[in-house]
Amino acid sequence: MKRLLRLAEFGALILLSLPFALLPMRMALETGALLGASVFKIWKSRRKIAVENIRKTIELGEIKSSCNPEEIALECFKNLGRSFIEVIKIYYGLGNGIVQAVEVRGLENFLKAREKNKGIIMITGHCGNWELCALAISAKISVASGVARKQNNPFINSAIEKVRARFGNSIIYKQGALKSILSALKKNKVVGILIDQAVVSDEGYIIDFLGRGAWATKMPALLARKTGAPVLPVFIKRENGRHALTVCPEIELSALEDKEDALIADTKQLMRPIEDYIRQNPYEWLWIHRRWKRVPQ
Repeated sequence: MKRLLRLAEFGALILLSLPFALLPMRMALETGALLGASVFKIWKSRRKIAVENIRKTIELGEIKSSCNPEEIALECFKNLGRSFIEVIKIYYGLGNGIVQAVEVRGLENFLKAREKNKGIIMITGHCGNWELCALAISAKISVASGVARKQNNPFINSAIEKVRARFGNSIIYKQGALKSILSALKKNKVVGILIDQAVVSDEGYIIDFLGRGAWATKMPALLARKTGAPVLPVFIKRENGRHALTVCPEIELSALEDKEDALIADTKQLMRPIEDYIRQNPYEWLWIHRRWKRVPQ
């Protein structure tokens, strides 16, 4: 019975999403923005979280005081809508042009890191169209594996795996991920990790993030220290109707002798590029996440 319900859920998703995939590109993006704006009005709980997150960040001086919290939140939802439509077109095989049109910058930073033959850890956040970022890395830079949560619906999960494989991208599922990540790095492969969401206490440290204490994952720092793999921040951003993917220079790890102090310092350092991206592109970050939860402010 459960399997039938999952299959029906998958079928409903196809019926609802296919019309969006068939739209011409310009109309699709306009529709995505309209869809995002509609969700902004309807999903009150997440709208409230986004607006409060932005307002507090502005009050702390991390974003320009001239910015309007409601306006940034609305644009955040519109970006999610556009990204959703782009991903749908790609998943239906109608968006190869979207991936191929991504402009890659900073390739020299990747090639330099590759020379170490230790594998590469790419870190990013929920910035721009992060799903497109993962596909573009594999399609235009190097075959890569992304760490992600397995979908509850096995039919949806299988569809995602097949699309990613088409672009040379594979998934390392979070449950038991450590062994698979270490194996990939040992084989000089590329592993991508989203690092900007809150984690539970045994998975990270409380660090300053946009002026407030927030739980941050220590996984990339641990992996880099254990394997010697270089850590490269990677970001994707909308520019004039297309996307620019930037590979940043390798982040140097701390020289502190105490292992715990060094890990904390590394975790802080790895979060800095995420903060910089948000300050420069506040409209393209996932403000609807409760980033500062479980931390007394």
